Amino acid sequence: MVIPARDEVRSIGAVVAGVERVLRQRVASLEVLVVDDGSADGTAEAARVAGARVVTHPYSIGNGAAVKTGIRRARGEVVVLMDADGQHDPEDLPRILGPMARHDMVVGARGRGSEGAWHRNLANRVYNGFASYITRRKVQDLTSGYRAVRRRVALEFLYLLPNEFSYPTTLTLSCFRSGYAVRYVPIAARRRVGRSKIRIARDGFLFLLILFKVGTLYSPLRTFLPFSFASLAAGLLYGSWMIGVHHHFSNGVLILLVTGLMTFLMSLIAQQVSLLRLEIAEARAAAHRGEGEDAS
Repeated sequence: MVIPARDEVRSIGAVVAGVERVLRQRVASLEVLVVDDGSADGTAEAARVAGARVVTHPYSIGNGAAVKTGIRRARGEVVVLMDADGQHDPEDLPRILGPMARHDMVVGARGRGSEGAWHRNLANRVYNGFASYITRRKVQDLTSGYRAVRRRVALEFLYLLPNEFSYPTTLTLSCFRSGYAVRYVPIAARRRVGRSKIRIARDGFLFLLILFKVGTLYSPLRTFLPFSFASLAAGLLYGSWMIGVHHHFSNGVLILLVTGLMTFLMSLIAQQVSLLRLEIAEARAAAHRGEGEDAS
């Protein structure tokens, strides 16, 4: 269990106690690891008092950085990630951990009963739709931070995870595009304790950048095809109108057609580079798994 936290002294004790209550008698080996991301309000001490093992950053590096520290320091085969602000109900843990026998990652998908701002829910629907298009899989909750993942799988993508709040986006898309088995289970998120540290304008734009980054990394052809087809279609329509009305082409028509064609050709090249990079990454992952088996 990895819980990233920054200035969550009001909720971290109850979160740790809830995890202990729900899982202590149900799992063979339980470790609750709280990564304190440079808190200034006594979060680390409150987590220790509640019984957690605590790792502390000397200053705030970011929520994603805390998650990466937790994954590196975790000792178990399966890592559960949850927020420290009280949104995630520990009672959902057995339902999230249950499917891990056959899956590489299980994500808690927030449903209609979850408490959240309307603009954030609307943004999540947009993110989910775009992610589903890229991965060709139904992405029910792209940004949920409540999930269980095999540690060896998370370590494969650790270098891709950003230091800020959007690590769930990258981890979800990476697992889908790498062919790992992912499952969603419905949860009802509660209203957080205290104020959210996510800023809609700044972090919303960051989420979009992450989507495009991972999209171009794993599936550049599907990412750029809509832009290519839109440019070609606009060029053909504009050109047809110009010929029909003015009986000649314009520079704008040529720019649209060339832009669409070049985007399509560049996306084909990017797709080949992406496949080569994926082949190298899978070879390294297989080599690491082999070294681990030899060491055991």
